[in-house]
Parts: sequence; structure tokens; C-alpha cells
Amino acid sequence: MATGGFTAFLGAARAGFSRFADIALPPLCLACGEAVSGHATVCGSCWREIDFLERPWCAVTGVPFPFEAGEGAVSAAAVAFPPSYARARAVMRYDDLAARLIHRFKYSDRMEAAPAFAGWLARIGADILPHAHIVAPVPLHRRRLISRRFNQSAELSRALARRSGLVYLPELLQRVRATRPQVGLSGDQRRRNVKGAFRLSPGGEAAIRGRHVVLVDDVMTTGATAEACARVLVQAGAAEVSVLCLARVVPAGGASI
Repeated sequence: MATGGFTAFLGAARAGFSRFADIALPPLCLACGEAVSGHATVCGSCWREIDFLERPWCAVTGVPFPFEAGEGAVSAAAVAFPPSYARARAVMRYDDLAARLIHRFKYSDRMEAAPAFAGWLARIGADILPHAHIVAPVPLHRRRLISRRFNQSAELSRALARRSGLVYLPELLQRVRATRPQVGLSGDQRRRNVKGAFRLSPGGEAAIRGRHVVLVDDVMTTGATAEACARVLVQAGAAEVSVLCLARVVPAGGASI
């Protein structure tokens, strides 16, 4: 079979398999589970409800400002308590819809969502990824990893690294202490909860020295976990650490100047 004919045959075979998969496993909205036209998408109703975060925002934390504050403006919180990471960006505000999207990804084995979510992360990180070298996930403790079967942040990181062409280091950081769930804890309790919970994997210093590392997580609440991870990386010699996440909790009224 000629090359052109074989390529056409493969294309037809893939299309046929895709049609078969759509019949056997019809595509469902990543948020609500309603039927949609293609896999790894959300329906129109859910799409309109997603509160995507846009500028103006704090140049460091990525928390939106309630009004235009000027290019490069930094919030009062970031000035008073500068984080170890240089910049953090989130795709959307953490609300009921974002919680459903992330919950279905984490607990309902919606692994096809990872490439779609990676595309969202690449968009929100468009000013970060071109200058970065390494993508790494916020790690789970091994006991939680066994019970959950996969680390959602690692799958997001893998898809983002593949999309952006950056080096993927899934085990760059280790969670050496099984912390209690952060849900329901105050900001100070969250910081104490993750203090000393992370360390660099053996050989990690050589991998990150002088490099820009992008940390990936699903949700940022107070930023305590991202701060704890970033501090480990910076102390080990990383030139810069940035954070990308799917959703973050936004204080009422947004960031203050």
C-alpha cells in the first residue's frame, strides 16, 4: 500500500474507532455529566457558569483586584508577606461548579479531563511557561496516593509538560508527613499543618539549581501548601518557582491594594 493510501487508511481507522468509542462511551460533560458533542469538554450551560479569572490581578498571587490597579500592581498581602513563589495563577474561582469539575476528576476517574485542563493551565500561564524549565506536581503522601490510586496534580503536570515541552519531574518533591486534610482549617492552621511536610527527592538539587520550576496543583485556598513546596525548592537552589492551579479561593471583594 502506498504511503498516502496507508496514511488515509490510518486516518479512517482512527475516525472509525473514535465513532465507535463515542457510541460505546458517549462523551459527557466534565462538570454535570450531561451528554456533549465531544470528549473532555463541558456543556454550554456549565461553560457559562465557570468563573474564569482574568486581569486585573495581583502580579504575585494572581488574586483578582476589584478594579484596575495598573500593570504589575501587587496586593497589600503580597507586600506584607511575600511568598516564596514568584507568581501564582489560577484558571477559575473556586465555587460550586469548580468543585464539581475537580471532584469528578479526582474521584470519578475522569482521566480524559487532564489534557483539557492542561490547556486551561497553559492559557493562564502564558506569561510563565515560556520562561520555565521544569513542571512538577504538589505531591500526595504515599498512603493517600494508595487510597486515591493517582495524584491528580501529577496528571495535570504530565499533560502540561507534554503540551509545553518542559521537563516533567513527577517525583521532584516528596510529602514525608501525612498531614490532616486542610478543609476547615484556618490560614494559620493550614500553615502549621504543612510545615516540614515536604522535602526534595534525592538528586533534586542538581535538577533544579538555577532553573525555573512550575508547581502544579488542583486547588489553592490560602496558598499554604504552595508556599511550603516553593520554600523547599528555593532553599535548594531553584532560580524561581511559579504556581499554576485549576482553581483558587478568592476573598470576598478580591485582593486589596
